[in-house]
Amino acid sequence: MTDPALDFELGLVALGNHAFEGNNNCYVLGLEDGATTTLVDTGVASDDTRRQLQEGLARYDLAFADIERILLTHHHADHTGLAGEIQAESGCPVNVHEADAPLVAQDPDATAAQEDRLRNAIDEWGMPEEKQEELLAFLDGSAGMDGEAPEVTTFEDGATFDLGSVELEAVHMPGHAAGLAGFAFEGRDGEELFSGDALLPYYTPNVGGADIRVDGALEQYLDALLDIISRQYTRAWPGHRGPIVDPPGRAADIISHHRDRTERVVGVLDDGPATPWEVSAELFGSLSFIHILHGPGEAFAHLEHLLEAGVVARTGRAFELLESEPDLDSLFPDVPAALDVGRRPGH
Repeated sequence: MTDPALDFELGLVALGNHAFEGNNNCYVLGLEDGATTTLVDTGVASDDTRRQLQEGLARYDLAFADIERILLTHHHADHTGLAGEIQAESGCPVNVHEADAPLVAQDPDATAAQEDRLRNAIDEWGMPEEKQEELLAFLDGSAGMDGEAPEVTTFEDGATFDLGSVELEAVHMPGHAAGLAGFAFEGRDGEELFSGDALLPYYTPNVGGADIRVDGALEQYLDALLDIISRQYTRAWPGHRGPIVDPPGRAADIISHHRDRTERVVGVLDDGPATPWEVSAELFGSLSFIHILHGPGEAFAHLEHLLEAGVVARTGRAFELLESEPDLDSLFPDVPAALDVGRRPGH
């Protein structure tokens, strides 16, 4: 696409995603002569997605063999699945944050540890056995979506990638995934961001279930959202759906959403102790497919946030409310103040 607000050419290939809900975006950079041809995310490893990506790249006179660098926002298969196949054809480096690198590389020890964490978590959350079996069957059926394992090159927060046409800065934004990283760059009207799944336009990224490795997932995600507000990005290019024209405002909305969801969690506990699975049933109703994981995972993330603040206590699998009317505002960032600070001259 040609965007008058950018000083470089930005290509977008929209990819279907039937295994995990929501279309994915693959961004194509370095289209100018002499620049490093780069993909930000690759989509899931399915026949349909492979064909869509090949056809989309062909619109820019590119094939897999022409790709010179891949930057991955995080380890989920719908963002990484085709990276290994593209690398096998082109020899390009596949860059991913160090926290997610072992899972992207499909390291056997990391994969086994993740499977153990999953089984332990869904049991600790109080998930019924039949729903555990349904979830594990769904995940087993989706296993091939990871695709061919790439050889990965790791980076840390603040790393830069000079593509010739634009320089990108890696911005670590954990919460949805331990190693989720965006890529910031200077647009004509200010700093912009490839946000992966840290910031989405129409729904809120899952925390707690999307990556069970993340301790204090909600707290870490709130910090990432505050950073988005403080950096005052003028636009974000997310991993799913269309661009976000007011990233600080969208981040503020998501913070408010999680504050309201925590209030709903407290409301459930007003009726007595409950497990994360029981809380998720009140929040989300009946769950199927990947939501069997995401629902109680998000409930747990909110319960964990309340536990850290001393608002609830945990006995076995159940959480019990200790305060009848907790000050929930104190557990979340002051959104108006954060927006005001971010918008002062010089910020």
